[in-house]
Amino acid sequence: MAPDEPAPDAPPTGGAPSAVPGRHAAPTTAVHPSPGVTPVPHVVPGPTPPAAPRRRSAGRDLPAAIGVGVGLGVLALGSLLVVKDVFLALVVVAVAVGCLEVSAALAGRGLRAPRVPVVVGGSLLVVGAYVVGPEAAVVVHGLTVLVVVGWRVAEGRDGAVRDVAAGVLVLSWLPLLAAFAALMLAEPDGEMRVLVFLAAVVASDVGGYAAGVVWGRHPLAPSVSPKKSWEGLAGSVGLSIVVGAALVAVLLDGPWWAGAVLGALVGLTATFGDLAESMLKRDLGIKDMGTTLPGHGGVMDRLDSLLVTAPAAWLVLQLLVPA
Repeated sequence: MAPDEPAPDAPPTGGAPSAVPGRHAAPTTAVHPSPGVTPVPHVVPGPTPPAAPRRRSAGRDLPAAIGVGVGLGVLALGSLLVVKDVFLALVVVAVAVGCLEVSAALAGRGLRAPRVPVVVGGSLLVVGAYVVGPEAAVVVHGLTVLVVVGWRVAEGRDGAVRDVAAGVLVLSWLPLLAAFAALMLAEPDGEMRVLVFLAAVVASDVGGYAAGVVWGRHPLAPSVSPKKSWEGLAGSVGLSIVVGAALVAVLLDGPWWAGAVLGALVGLTATFGDLAESMLKRDLGIKDMGTTLPGHGGVMDRLDSLLVTAPAAWLVLQLLVPA
């Protein structure tokens, strides 16, 4: 019999008839109705169609990511080494855009942070830290919180406590932490201090990525960021220590061990900053905070590790490598 030819029905023998189905024939089952009972036809489903292939989501645009990253690096480094005030202006713009991105992301979950007072007050906070000092940052932060409360009360909508809390979160997460970078920049050798800080953070990112790709086996926080590993954390801290020790000795004329301490803290805090933003984005159900930077997401997606690291870097340099 040909493989594709259906098998003939087996003759009745008193037992349950059987059939040998062909490749395309569905198996049949004989039904013996009881007297007075209308037989119900038995429907045998056909073969299950093959599952459609899963479509892979598009990843990052690597050429765009590299181009934007190089462009941002050149812009930041050029402004930092030529005119400090221009670099400060870039920081203020980045913080303002980041505040808008985070506010928009929170609004998707019904948390309406008052954007105008947060952006204006946050910008003044960073400038005040650079021009006056930490006292100005504290005062402006407190006054901006009061304005956020008053702004929300004037709107007269429900959910005031929730929205005020969202505004304080944005104000404290971005402008307040960015103010520590402005404090470093305000020192007589501020350009070099900020350069050491930025280089240590970049080293942390590079070391973590390289070590994670090559040796990463043990997840660091799988529920928050599945790709991060303990091996990657070790790479972040290790390379940041090396870069920090070298640059503090060369650029700031400080002890190498102070740079090593700086690098260790930078590696830890930068990783924590990445995890903190990843946790928030998971809770909000988004992949990126924005789409401002092609291949990178939003501005906030580039500031996450820098913001959390700035206070630690400022503190270490103030204590161990005073200007």
